[in-house]
Amino acid sequence: MLPVRVTEFSVSEEAFDTRLNPIRAKVSLGMRVLTVADLGHDHKAGGLYMVYHKQKEALAGKINAAGLKAFGLEAIP
Repeated sequence: MLPVRVTEFSVSEEAFDTRLNPIRAKVSLGMRVLTVADLGHDHKAGGLYMVYHKQKEALAGKINAAGLKAFGLEAIP
């Protein structure tokens, strides 16, 4: 779970019945992940971002050099 800001929202009605009621629509949604720089360390959502970031770092730390060779890499650039 990450804190996000909705940056875009639109609804396009694409099909209508005989009384011109919409029966099919397309929704477009744009979001931006909020970081600690946006929220601050004291904000609850800032804490959520830090938990996510620490989990991401822990997963990256589990990559060993032998696994990188499968991708033609010697080390992480």
